[in-house]
Amino acid sequence: MTEITDDYMRDMLGKAHPYSVLVLKKGPNYQTEGDRSIIWEHGRRNFALRAAGQLAVVVPLATETEMAGIGLFTTGVEETRALMLDDPAVKTGWLTFEVYAGRSFPGDSLPG
Repeated sequence: MTEITDDYMRDMLGKAHPYSVLVLKKGPNYQTEGDRSIIWEHGRRNFALRAAGQLAVVVPLATETEMAGIGLFTTGVEETRALMLDDPAVKTGWLTFEVYAGRSFPGDSLPG
């Protein structure tokens, strides 16, 4: 494992960027069967948000819990909240969400 010095830690912490962390949950109208066109449109919107540079990472969760996914937004908490209130799956109650302020470091990314 690479040794991380205190100087490296201070340098990296000073370069952290703010992000918003979105937690998606299954809403009162969530369905596993039947018409899934709302989820298709939710996905289409996610691709548009990614193309606009507002949504950096999308992670749908395959789980039997209330959790449905997470997202990492480049926008502030209030702007992220406003974006999500306009999401088709949120509008129909298929999904609900919470938004948290977070930060990450330059160069962080998912493996290719």
